[in-house]
Amino acid sequence: MAGSSSRIISIVVLVWLLIGILAAGQRGYYTERDQNCATLGTIAVTIIAGPLNYVGANPKVDNCDLPQPS
Repeated sequence: MAGSSSRIISIVVLVWLLIGILAAGQRGYYTERDQNCATLGTIAVTIIAGPLNYVGANPKVDNCDLPQPS
């Protein structure tokens, strides 16, 4: 019983992320010339948002400050 529920959850998560990958591709995030921390963050949050992208969510990361090496 526990195996089938974890399998269903795994499939739902996989489909959720695949829909997010598709949404990021449709928005052209993979082909942008200016690849920086904010762009990569926007790709990540778009993938995590999954199907919410198709009901009005448009997650973006506008500013991303990485720590400088010492």
